[in-house]
Amino acid sequence: MQFCEWLWYREHPVKWVLWPIGWLYGIFMEVRRLLYRGRIKSITRMPVPVIVVGNISVGGTGKTPIVIWLAQELQSHGYRVGIVSRGYGGLSEEWPQLVGSESDPTLVGDEPVLLARATSCPVMVGQDRVSAANALLSAEPLDLLISDDGLQHYKLGRALEIVVVDGMRGLGNGLCLPAGPLREFSSRLAKADAVIVNGEGWECEDVFRVQPVAQSLYQVSDSTKKTLEEFRETQVHAVAGIGNPKRFFNTLKDAGIDVLPHPLPDHANLSKEDIEFNDSRPVLITEKDAVKCQHFAQNNVWCLPIKMEFQIEDKQRLMNLVLGEL
Repeated sequence: MQFCEWLWYREHPVKWVLWPIGWLYGIFMEVRRLLYRGRIKSITRMPVPVIVVGNISVGGTGKTPIVIWLAQELQSHGYRVGIVSRGYGGLSEEWPQLVGSESDPTLVGDEPVLLARATSCPVMVGQDRVSAANALLSAEPLDLLISDDGLQHYKLGRALEIVVVDGMRGLGNGLCLPAGPLREFSSRLAKADAVIVNGEGWECEDVFRVQPVAQSLYQVSDSTKKTLEEFRETQVHAVAGIGNPKRFFNTLKDAGIDVLPHPLPDHANLSKEDIEFNDSRPVLITEKDAVKCQHFAQNNVWCLPIKMEFQIEDKQRLMNLVLGEL
């Protein structure tokens, strides 16, 4: 993955060696999309509206926190919201599977458990999102579904597409896999209903901007809380098994914390050894990682929740778009 980061997010002539493969991959993905759009490949429509929140690049862009924010906003408007997710990393042999706040992330994946805890929405996971959506609608009376990721899963019909872009990394070198980080050509953004830029950086017209805001930390082993300020000028171990660990580490550094970074692969199955370092320093982790280690975390392990905050104008504009489609 380090090689990919080096190649995808820097200007380097090596990318042109892989450019022909990336171009063919992009063409394949565009043809595939057009086959669904032209009804040559079948699309399954649900009896309720489906909102897809995804990305066109590999790695973390912040789509799961956006799903949480959107689900909470829609609930505040009186909608009964359900969430479908792939359950990436889950080892269960039975799919689809209903996820609750106490589900085992080893079986169903870390993000679905986080979604269930943060939103109190029913969550259904499965590699086949159509089957997951049908199963969820059979199990719960719902007004709409949100698909966490799944932008490229065109078989599932959607009323609205929201694409999330990481403001810090943008679209990288702008090339498709394997030459760059893109799953589809960058022109795909123009075909989405909304593009949300997570954080400062990447510039594009007619987007919605959101800022990740750190909340009070909580001790993973119990409910004790501390502010980020209380860790200022403290040396900590920072562990992150997410798509873009650097964003987490930078959040801590910006708060004046001395960070010893320990990046892990996205969706890594954390073990006790991953968060123990034989010293008394605090260990700070992400929410996605916290759901996987609450049963063995020591008292020095703290989780930093992140909340997405829009400017008032962007929030109103986005919700007007969403509610108008619904």
